[in-house]
Amino acid sequence: MERDLYDILGVPRTASADDLKKAHRGLVRKFHPDVNKEPGAAERFKEIQDAYDVLSDPQKRKLFDQFGIAGVRGAAAGGPGGGPAAGAGSGPFGGGQGWQNVDPSTFEEVFGSMFGGGRARGGRAGRGGFGGFGGFGGAEEDAPQQGRNLDVEETVDFTTAALGGTRSFRVRGESIDVRIPAGIADGAKLAVRGKGAPGEHGGPAGDLIVTIRVSPHPWLRREGDDLVMDLPVTIAEATLGATVRVPLLDGSVQMKVPAGVRSGQRLRVKGKGISPAKGTPGDFLAAVLIEAPKSLDADGRRLVEELAPRLANPRTGPQWS
Repeated sequence: MERDLYDILGVPRTASADDLKKAHRGLVRKFHPDVNKEPGAAERFKEIQDAYDVLSDPQKRKLFDQFGIAGVRGAAAGGPGGGPAAGAGSGPFGGGQGWQNVDPSTFEEVFGSMFGGGRARGGRAGRGGFGGFGGFGGAEEDAPQQGRNLDVEETVDFTTAALGGTRSFRVRGESIDVRIPAGIADGAKLAVRGKGAPGEHGGPAGDLIVTIRVSPHPWLRREGDDLVMDLPVTIAEATLGATVRVPLLDGSVQMKVPAGVRSGQRLRVKGKGISPAKGTPGDFLAAVLIEAPKSLDADGRRLVEELAPRLANPRTGPQWS
């Protein structure tokens, strides 16, 4: 049995001309032999072309709807006067070369990129296209074309990424100043307009897309918009409490260490973290690390030994019993 032409294109019998065109474009992109090397793709492509050749021609479609493929073939063989029916040709079902009813925009859109021309993504004209389907070249080839974007990766120091600033990078031998917004994160992308590849035929240059990598800080680390650093304290400071000077990203602060602080406890200074270009500043967090002395003189050791029995056992609870 002959397959129904509407089924071949995957459209209902009530499909409009635009519906047919849309379905045809999608199938051509999928099954054209230049892009689909699977077995049977060429035969499927021919079947699609035959179906679209008939259904895109109003006269042939009317015959098919009334009499099926036999009606189309009969019209192709000869009309009422014994000659070829109107619109008949030598192709499938009397369809000429299989492309006479395909609009130029479909051909240009579907095949332009395959052969190095046509319309590129975003509507830019390509070189060496089909020139409006009438032949190679043409006015489309000489239309202004925007240059392509260039992707580069650059590293900035932690402080610049946090506070913002301007850094110069060399790209293709040219020094380019890039503004780094405050609070930029590792992996963020910045666009520098007009610093990509040059355009053609008077078109604008593309953009430079810079992926920012942030180098680590010697003592600070970032958690969202919070800044964290380790704060080493002695056993005496942890036991009795103390006030210590703590360096910030910019400047310093006097931080109170409460008596009895635990190792790992975080002390917070509000609003002294990352201040992004937009949004609320993060906080500064000091993570307490209680450091026991690695060596003691005789007097120091004697004092600790005298103190030891007076200290509460920190290992309490069922897991220690």
